[in-house]
Amino acid sequence: MANLWSRLWAVLRGQDVQRFDPADLDNRFRFGGNTYAPIGVSAHTRVEDIENSFAQYVQNGYKANGVVFATILSRMLLFSEARFQWQQMNGGRPGDLFGNQDLAILERPWPNGTTGELLARAEQDVSLAGNFYAVREGDRLRRLRPDWVTIILSAPPAEAVESDVIGYQYHPGGVGADSGALVTYLPDEMVHWSPIPDPEAQYRGMSWLTPVIREIQADTSATEHKLRFFHNGAKPGLVISMKETVTEEQFREFVRATNEAHQGVDQAYKTLYVGGGADVTVAGADLRQLDFKATQGAGETRITAAGGVPAVIVGLSEGLQAATYSNYGQARRKFGDHWARPQWRSFCAAVEPVMDRPAGQVRLWYDDRDIAFLREDQKDAAQIQQIKAATIRQLVDAGFEPGSVVASVDADDRSLLKHSGLYSVQLQPPGTSQPKPNTDQAGQPATPRTEVPA
Repeated sequence: MANLWSRLWAVLRGQDVQRFDPADLDNRFRFGGNTYAPIGVSAHTRVEDIENSFAQYVQNGYKANGVVFATILSRMLLFSEARFQWQQMNGGRPGDLFGNQDLAILERPWPNGTTGELLARAEQDVSLAGNFYAVREGDRLRRLRPDWVTIILSAPPAEAVESDVIGYQYHPGGVGADSGALVTYLPDEMVHWSPIPDPEAQYRGMSWLTPVIREIQADTSATEHKLRFFHNGAKPGLVISMKETVTEEQFREFVRATNEAHQGVDQAYKTLYVGGGADVTVAGADLRQLDFKATQGAGETRITAAGGVPAVIVGLSEGLQAATYSNYGQARRKFGDHWARPQWRSFCAAVEPVMDRPAGQVRLWYDDRDIAFLREDQKDAAQIQQIKAATIRQLVDAGFEPGSVVASVDADDRSLLKHSGLYSVQLQPPGTSQPKPNTDQAGQPATPRTEVPA
């Protein structure tokens, strides 16, 4: 036990230590038949459990609500398009992108898996649970269901200033399930991506669905309302009152016969016949009178806003009503600049600790140059190239080496410029230009002619 804790604290201090089996960490709190928590704290306060909402978000949100599904799908389609590369860092500035064999684990993360599938799974888990977990096993990654993962802390955050992650436990079947297959991983074995931090937890992420749960419930209820409207006759409800002389048996028979003749979509718009003594009154309003489209559309827009996707990108009616080529382009750029690129940056930072990094100043980065959705308009791209070309021409004319000029403009780093020592003719003081050598037609120095006096 003491040996185990010395190795754990060495990990926290950044020291090189000998690796140990997960079974050793699984038994870290057992002694003499009893179970103990680390650093003398209670077991239930030393962990951060994933909120028990993943299954509900999947069943009642992702699989039951069209707006939630469409929003996550829009995020997933763009997020899964990126590729991973290494990027050189020159004096703290980003440099060229390059690839090597170390990136194969991200290109084929598991048998028959692809980079796109890895990113799609990561986006799904983050949207529905707030966290994505994957563990490296040799030359592959294994995705872990987020609500089956527990974060182990060195001390409860409410009782100690120094509370660090010392491991992760994976509970197949769920936390508390008696599966007997509990596995524990150290932090340097785990990919933990949580782009939206939970303000009530130190290391856990939060799903973007959490703030709009009521909107999702309202949207689902509105959809159910439409379904009930058609099931119950596709017309406003009716109130039928009868004379007090009608017996209970006659009343029940009248209700049964009316329902059989008029309830359901197949019976819609049929003429209602009532006998003497029955008064019919329309109760309620139809979908048009309720302005149903505007009521439900406002909730849909709030859901997509929480997901960071403009409504016009998702294809919702409120976004399409005001859609033009101009504002669609603005929405596309917002989606790429304000959501996609920050997501890729944070995912690269989360994956890099389990990667084998090349030597030198490099970082794991994403390559979005081949993503059609993020390509700028042709006019803007042409203007940018024109400005760059003019800059290159001016710097070369000023005497800078052409290769350094191109590198400087591409990297937007003026420190890469190297001067050749030569200047434009206009910068030379008068009389400093060298006379051209006297040569013959073959380029050889010409022999001075001797003038013979007449």
